Amino acid sequence: MANSPVVNMFKVKELRAKLFFTLIILAIFRLGSILTIPGINVALLKQYFESFATEAEGAFASYMDFFAGGAFERFSVFMLGVMPYISTQIILQLALVIFPGLKRIAQEDGGQQRVQAWTRVGTIFVCLFQSMAITVYASTINQQVPGTIIFDNKVYFNLLAILTVTTGSMVTVWIGNQITAHGIGNGISMLIFAGIVARLPSAVYELVKSVQRGDINVVFIVVAVFVFLAIIGFVVFEQSGERKIPVHYAKRVVGRKMYGGQTTYIPFKINPSGVIPIIFASAFLTFPLQIANSLQTKATWLSKVATALNPLGIWYNIIEVLLIVFFAYFYTQVTLNPTEIAKNIRENGGSIPGIRTDKTEEYLQKVLNRLILPGSLYLAAIALLPTLIQIVFKFPQSISMLMGGTSLLILVGVDIDTMSQVEALLKMHHHDGLTKRGFKSRNL
Repeated sequence: MANSPVVNMFKVKELRAKLFFTLIILAIFRLGSILTIPGINVALLKQYFESFATEAEGAFASYMDFFAGGAFERFSVFMLGVMPYISTQIILQLALVIFPGLKRIAQEDGGQQRVQAWTRVGTIFVCLFQSMAITVYASTINQQVPGTIIFDNKVYFNLLAILTVTTGSMVTVWIGNQITAHGIGNGISMLIFAGIVARLPSAVYELVKSVQRGDINVVFIVVAVFVFLAIIGFVVFEQSGERKIPVHYAKRVVGRKMYGGQTTYIPFKINPSGVIPIIFASAFLTFPLQIANSLQTKATWLSKVATALNPLGIWYNIIEVLLIVFFAYFYTQVTLNPTEIAKNIRENGGSIPGIRTDKTEEYLQKVLNRLILPGSLYLAAIALLPTLIQIVFKFPQSISMLMGGTSLLILVGVDIDTMSQVEALLKMHHHDGLTKRGFKSRNL
């Protein structure tokens, strides 16, 4: 027990401080997720979502709750979560690619700080727009269940709700950045991870109740659990796979010393972009989905958009698959730019065996293209899994979304990344890792 990796985690002062800090911040995040914004009658709101919501409205609310950990249906101060921030990041990253002037600014000294500042300011505007749509959505609920909005003064409630939700979303982004800076793991991903985990107990309880009522066959549950475990294994297998590109550096004489003459490799993962394409695709779809569902009573065309973007519909799933493939290529090109990699190899006197120096960039791009396409299609197939489970096994959406797809990839991906950080800190302090062999990648 003395040499247990779990015990060692709490022996290392730095790691112990990071773990406790992360747990405290996540507890604050969950507290904010259950604090309802002022002016909402919680009992009547719950009554609406249990009895008055249509199937489409229920699918919409369940989808929005997926990333917010149940905060959306509670109309809590954190009901938008970090999705406005992610949406703004996507817009800015696309702008940097489209507009060369912005890219030059980002590459200057202090350019990344400017981009981060623009992202925060842009997030405020996105939050204001989405929170205004939320006030319209709340008014629609109040018409069906009178008394849901306590305040008689509609203007006062709208201003208070917009200010509260916008502030709550910015606080969520801030605490996510604090986890990244002082805790364990990527803060934004950890908040999404916490929201998904928080919904697991209620989903299991709902599943048990469905079995007791006879709505779901026990055999279907057993099959779904086996599928769930099998996909976890495939995800872990895929996340650990790498294509290693050998690079040989020629010997160089500097003064009286000789440098270089070594062979190393560039590790390209099977899925270089990880779970980012799914998160980006979901965030990209969340914005129009919320606006269309909240404002559909104001315009006929918005009602058609809301119907087309039903998370259970064919158009939504087709668009999601296309976005996953697009963001897989886009994010990989941004983070693993073959031009920059080839330039660094040449400047350091390196070369890839069997590849001409002037063909290095072309070769790296070819390898990445062969990895990205199957990797993105793999992500898309898993993303479609919840819809198939719901249609085939008649599972409620709240359960099917937690048994596969985006939630599964985020849970496994964030868990692996976090454990890798813990592993590195343990070994840095001369302790055994979490596993005997550590997190070793497979060379393909």
